[in-house]
Amino acid sequence: MWTRVSWLYILLSFFSFFIIGNAFSHSREIVADVIIANAQILQKNESFAKAIAIKDQKILAIGSNASIDKYAGPKTQKINANRQLIIPGLIDSHMHAIRAGLSYTSEVSWIGVKTIAQALDRIRVAAKQKPIGSWIIVAGGWVPEQFQDGIIPSQEQLLQAAGDHPLYIQKLYSSVFISPGGLEELGIASNAELLSRLEALTDKNGNATGWMNGNARTISDLFDFLPNTTQDSQYESTKNFFLELNRLGITGVYDPGGYNFPLASYKSLWKLQSKRALSIRVAYSLSAPNRGSELSDFQKMSQIIPKNDEFLQWNGIGENVTWGMYNNESPTASDQQQLLEVLEWAAKEKITVTLHWNNNESIPKLLNVVEKVRTNYSIKDLRWSIAHINNLDENNLRRMKENDLGWLVQNALYFQASNFKEKYGLEALRVSPRLRQAIRSDIPIGLGTDAHRVMDFNPFVAIEWLISGKSIDGLVARDTAQLLTRFEAISLYTKGSAYFLPDAPLRGDLSVGKYADLAILNQNIFTVPINQIHKTHSVLTIVGGKVVFNSGRLITNQKKSAH
Repeated sequence: MWTRVSWLYILLSFFSFFIIGNAFSHSREIVADVIIANAQILQKNESFAKAIAIKDQKILAIGSNASIDKYAGPKTQKINANRQLIIPGLIDSHMHAIRAGLSYTSEVSWIGVKTIAQALDRIRVAAKQKPIGSWIIVAGGWVPEQFQDGIIPSQEQLLQAAGDHPLYIQKLYSSVFISPGGLEELGIASNAELLSRLEALTDKNGNATGWMNGNARTISDLFDFLPNTTQDSQYESTKNFFLELNRLGITGVYDPGGYNFPLASYKSLWKLQSKRALSIRVAYSLSAPNRGSELSDFQKMSQIIPKNDEFLQWNGIGENVTWGMYNNESPTASDQQQLLEVLEWAAKEKITVTLHWNNNESIPKLLNVVEKVRTNYSIKDLRWSIAHINNLDENNLRRMKENDLGWLVQNALYFQASNFKEKYGLEALRVSPRLRQAIRSDIPIGLGTDAHRVMDFNPFVAIEWLISGKSIDGLVARDTAQLLTRFEAISLYTKGSAYFLPDAPLRGDLSVGKYADLAILNQNIFTVPINQIHKTHSVLTIVGGKVVFNSGRLITNQKKSAH
């Protein structure tokens, strides 16, 4: 005999079936904005999927071609990847992208140049395009070792190529070439203090070569005497630079600010944000603009910057946190105390910090300060990091781990292996940087380039070196144990770098619910010879579900504008 409870159970079952059925039917009605099929989509378990569906900036589904095609609708943008490799969008964890963007279209680049003829030709082209008398500027990103036999153009060759233009060429942050009369034109000839920090170089006959040596701060101060481009030019230049990064598969950067980079330098970036015209996600730090007032400056600046959104995020302070602890291997007790005060404020306010440090020999002075901060504050979840320190030893790696510090690693030793070998010896070069020990210690690692004054911004140049260990001058010295696998390199350039960002849970790999930031590559970096990896670039880049770069190589049923 049916009881009232039995009838109630039947009714509840019926309604449950009805609700679940409707929900399932509704789920099948979800329509993707974009579908990419016939692909090799890298997954975090080192496997590959065939297709991906994207909706509302994020990944809706990943699977087989057939399973993903069910999300297609009449307005879905369909892209045939033609069996090309798709990787998560690369994130450079330490690139001075905002600075580079301001002058990208107005400077001459020697990045990738291998011969004197190529270098001179780029100057000649600029000389024809620029108004007579305007400066031609080659502002870094190259080293002599990239040239055949390490020989760079002579003064005579440079001046002849430049013609009626004054010429400024910067090598790293160590030396500059300025054409005759250039110091007078820039107003530097009467600046005794700045000149006292420069060493003019002469040839074997005692004649001036036009080259001058100086430390990083001196070279930065010198550069600031060069004429600025207009705000409109800087805006367009920044936009074009970010599109070039998109072409290289980059969808995000962590910009560390730097020396001589005031708040006004961010105007073009903020304008791009206000116009919804950013094609990469930018997380940026603020650096101390003035010596002696760092803490109060940070407190003021943090109150007047634009609000964060999904494309632009303030990510704390650095890399110049205090002037006394920036590019200073011998800080005083007063310098360390000043840094302590700023870092304690940052820890109290839950602010992310990235710190610039060059050498293992002096890093204990920095770690001592961080340890003092941790006696009163926890920084475990604040994503604090130290950048560079290529010769970091195991003891200081351990101290970084104990102090909840991550490591931002670049490919400096690709460009400067011979100089490092000369200073520290072959055995030190073999193990530097100690990536394998850092990985085993579970220290957060983000990869990047430190572009563009000191290095090339091409991530695949860095990735090839991380895998091969072969430097720009052909030196192969790194222990195989320190070399990364191809998957490790991509993972640390994506998931690893994402760790240091405010929106880390949404970044770094291609899985359901994450931002649809990806690059379809021109070649499969898992199968091409290692020495060909640097030739990799994107044929189509997507950020937030929107195509921001399209080489035209792939078939798509419609075009969409960039963000």
